[in-house]
Amino acid sequence: MPESELAEVQRAHWQQTYGEHPGMYGEEPSEPAVHAASLFHAAGARDVLELGAGHGRDALYFAREGFSVTATDFSPVGLDQLREAAVAHAVAGQVTTAVHDVREPLPLADASVDSVFAHMLLCMALSTKEIHALVDDVRRVLRPGGVFMYTVRHTGDAHFQVGTGHGDDIWEHGGFAVHFFPRHLVDDLASGWRLEEVTAFEEGGLPRRLWRITQTLPR
Repeated sequence: MPESELAEVQRAHWQQTYGEHPGMYGEEPSEPAVHAASLFHAAGARDVLELGAGHGRDALYFAREGFSVTATDFSPVGLDQLREAAVAHAVAGQVTTAVHDVREPLPLADASVDSVFAHMLLCMALSTKEIHALVDDVRRVLRPGGVFMYTVRHTGDAHFQVGTGHGDDIWEHGGFAVHFFPRHLVDDLASGWRLEEVTAFEEGGLPRRLWRITQTLPR
C-alpha cells in the first residue's frame, strides 16, 4: 500500500492498542532508557526529547532522573496516559507532551535540546528517506555536543521477512509494521556525526533483536 496509507493504518492500530491495553509496557523503564540516562548525565544534559514516547514509561524515568522532558508521539491516547502517570509520579512539572508525527519537522527551535532518545521509533513504518529526514531534523534541534541515542530492530530479527512485505525492508506482522535496519543504514545515518556505539541486545519474549546506537553531534 502507499506510504501515506500505511502510516494512517499504523496510527489507527497504535491508537487502538494503547486504548485497549493502557500502560501496555508497564511502569519500569526500558534498559535502553536506563543506559541513555547515564550517558545524558555524563554529557551534562539538562533536557531530553523523547520521540515515540508512547504511554511514557521512559519519559517518566527521565523526569525522575532530574531531566526536563519533552515527550512526543503520534498517539494522543498514549500521551493522555503519560500525562496522567506524570501527575501520579509527581513529575508533571518536568514533562511536556506534544502529539507529533515524525514524518513532519520537529516542533522545536534549532539547537534547543541537549539529548534525544528514541526506543524502536526509527524502525516503525518509515521509509529510508523519511528516516534520513528525521535524523537530519534531530541534528537540527540538538545543541553542539548533543547526544542522540536510538534503538532499532535489525535484519537479524526473527520477524524480518515474515508477514506482509511493504518494500524498503518494511514487514508487517500481527498488525505492526517494522522497518528492519541493515547495518549500512546505521552507518549512513551517522554521517557527519561521531558514532559512539552500535551494541546488539535482545528484548521481550520473542526475543526482538535490536541495536542500540549512540551518536553525538560535534561541537
